[in-house]
Amino acid sequence: MTVSSIPLTERPALVRKACEAFGVSGFIIPRGDEYLGEYVAPCSDRLAWLTGFTGSAGLAVILPDAAAVFSDGRYTVQMEEQVPHALWERQHVALEPASDWLADKAVGLRVGYDPKLVSRSMLASWASPGVELVPLTVNPIDEAWTDQPVAPASTVVEQPLALAGESSASKRERLAAFLTRAGQDAVVLADCTSIAWLLNIRGNDVPLTPVAHGYGILHSDGRAELFVNPARLDASLANALGADVAVYAPARLEERLGVLAGKVVRLDPVTTPVWFETTLKAVGARVMDGNDPCTLAKAVKNSVEQEGARQAHKLDGIAMASFLHSLSVSAAGQHETDLVERLNSFRAESSDYREQSFDAISAAGPNGAYPHYRAEVGKDRVLTPNSVYLIDSGGQYPFGTTDITRTLWIGPDAVPQAIKENFTRVLKGNIALSRVRFPPGTTGHRLDTLARAALWEVGLDYDHGTGHGIGSYLSVHEGPQNISPAPRPTALEAGMIVSNEPGYYEPGAYGIRIENLMLVKPSAYRGAKGVFLEFEILSYTPIDRELIDVTLLDDAELEWLNAYHAEVLTRVGPDVEADVLPWLEQACAPLMRNNA
Repeated sequence: MTVSSIPLTERPALVRKACEAFGVSGFIIPRGDEYLGEYVAPCSDRLAWLTGFTGSAGLAVILPDAAAVFSDGRYTVQMEEQVPHALWERQHVALEPASDWLADKAVGLRVGYDPKLVSRSMLASWASPGVELVPLTVNPIDEAWTDQPVAPASTVVEQPLALAGESSASKRERLAAFLTRAGQDAVVLADCTSIAWLLNIRGNDVPLTPVAHGYGILHSDGRAELFVNPARLDASLANALGADVAVYAPARLEERLGVLAGKVVRLDPVTTPVWFETTLKAVGARVMDGNDPCTLAKAVKNSVEQEGARQAHKLDGIAMASFLHSLSVSAAGQHETDLVERLNSFRAESSDYREQSFDAISAAGPNGAYPHYRAEVGKDRVLTPNSVYLIDSGGQYPFGTTDITRTLWIGPDAVPQAIKENFTRVLKGNIALSRVRFPPGTTGHRLDTLARAALWEVGLDYDHGTGHGIGSYLSVHEGPQNISPAPRPTALEAGMIVSNEPGYYEPGAYGIRIENLMLVKPSAYRGAKGVFLEFEILSYTPIDRELIDVTLLDDAELEWLNAYHAEVLTRVGPDVEADVLPWLEQACAPLMRNNA
């Protein structure tokens, strides 16, 4: 929760007063910061400060006589719990988007927005007949938030070539050639993960994602400009960046954009604040829409990054084995938040562990039915006997980022058959996606059905995507690839990493999710379109045997599961503590039909 001395109930009135002073009737508050990132620094957590809502995706609109907070199906319960009902409506963004709400509540009004926090695609999604959206030069939240924290200023450090696998000069040369072929003179980069990848730098400006806040410009001759305070650079970084990367104070950004007058400048309408487009057009630059060229390039991991991912997942597998063993000894009576600390302490036994890759979802019993539940100290649930426990967590290591989910039965009684069947159907979906081979050009949208088919057979489903991309010591949620009912045009390519996380959620009772990360790789098969692709599993952690109904698995699925567990034991077994190994051997023992 964002800390402030100003009571939560008094904040909307302060913002309304600021809006009035700026000549608008209301204001739209997105979740993201000036870099449109998923994770924001405390000083940029404006949505949480104003509304109390701390989810990672959301939006609020405040008008003189109405106000609403919007988020998706992951956070509907969280909105209900965190947002004061007397002050804010709570809306499911897919069922009533902000544009519809504005059309109903704001016709004839001038509604402000901060052009440095909003992309053109976001702005277009809010457009409503009869509502004037007005860019403001001062953010009313910042005016009202008088005890706003200071901006972060972590040291910017090099991501060594031994971990990055490709020099910044090589990356800049590749993308500069791409710009030249497109007839573009430069691209503006606002995504901090893109800049981190392109320049082989990392920072600590936001929790959970090792980036430094800043903007960048890449020119078609391979030169780059980085806008961060030069004093923040590690002593050795200037030499590592080289002469073709100029570092400027952020205050010089508008001046340097002016140098692009008369040039063709590429802007991503999704990842770049609309302020850049307005500023560039004002100085006479020609703006062209185009995806951030770093996004696809960093999604395709080179051989060094792939090996780093394997190394990170091995360390994670060791920690997970220790954690799951500890639950077999002591689970019932434990608090959800204490279990997060326990797991993180096992990860921290490796000197390479840096931090979580996201806030762990430690969910006991009915809390597991909220896919993005977050336990809070003093409000968290205690594990009880004969219940389901879901743990979704990940780690940041200098050579890779992890994300894994396991669902467990906390005994001592036998698992109820309905839970066992639902778990096994989720497992069948995970296995189906793990085993698939597919031709080049296949998008994740085309594979999503595989993960749901066993659930659909009995009228069940889950209300979230099946897979997202993962960075290399960067964001745990990375595009442009995904596996989801929502189609995306990006095909899966060899070198991409994607999650495989089908689930099922029984409101008021429990949640089930099984997640492994997978690396796309060439298969031994060739078709008319070229070499087929398949997945290499990166995550190696046992799947709870007690929850599996073997009779629901066909021979191929059972063979896959036993082979997977044998590989877990091979990869992780030699490095676990002596007291963990017997448990791991039992957890990975082959399942047989007569065990059902």
